[in-house]
Amino acid sequence: MHILNFETFLIAITILTLTPGLDTALVIRNASRSGGIDGCVTSLGICLGLFVHATLSAVGISAILLQSAQLFQIMKWCGAAYLIWLGLSSLRATFKGTGKLNISSSAGITFDPKRSLREGFLSNVLNPKTAIFYLAFLPQFISPDYSPFLQSLTLAGIHFLIAMVWQCSLSGAINSAKNLLKSTSIMSWMEGVTGTVLILLGIKLLMDDSVV
Repeated sequence: MHILNFETFLIAITILTLTPGLDTALVIRNASRSGGIDGCVTSLGICLGLFVHATLSAVGISAILLQSAQLFQIMKWCGAAYLIWLGLSSLRATFKGTGKLNISSSAGITFDPKRSLREGFLSNVLNPKTAIFYLAFLPQFISPDYSPFLQSLTLAGIHFLIAMVWQCSLSGAINSAKNLLKSTSIMSWMEGVTGTVLILLGIKLLMDDSVV
């Protein structure tokens, strides 16, 4: 399968996965609730939701490709600009000091795998930010000469593996991880690094010959 700018995708999706957000907070909360297995099953639900977003993104990309190659090019430019906007938003959060996660604790609740899977899946599928991100982000790496659907699922599969490894690692080290992610200084540092990398990647995609 031919994926455009694969190295850029790998760096960007890894950075974004490591950046604490709603998914991370949910995994940590549920792992605190009834152990690491709860966090891992929650992570599985979250990551399965990625394929829903990838499918919807592929449908949109396919429709645009059928209409016009120029529209697809414009969509890619908008996606690269969106990546830069995400980076600027991260830097703004760093300067304002608003990078602290709000992680509630509900320890002592009995583990229910169906509940954990459902919570993770619905949290991801119903998150409009994830839907917008996939629709804007994936076209950067889709080759019009190959199936957008298969390429989108491949990229989602890579995201799935990276997110599962990271979130399950958090679940396994929940006490240390929870305290770390509640640290404003650590969160600000991560936001700053993430924002800078995203801006650089967005600029690279805008200037790349395969995009332009």
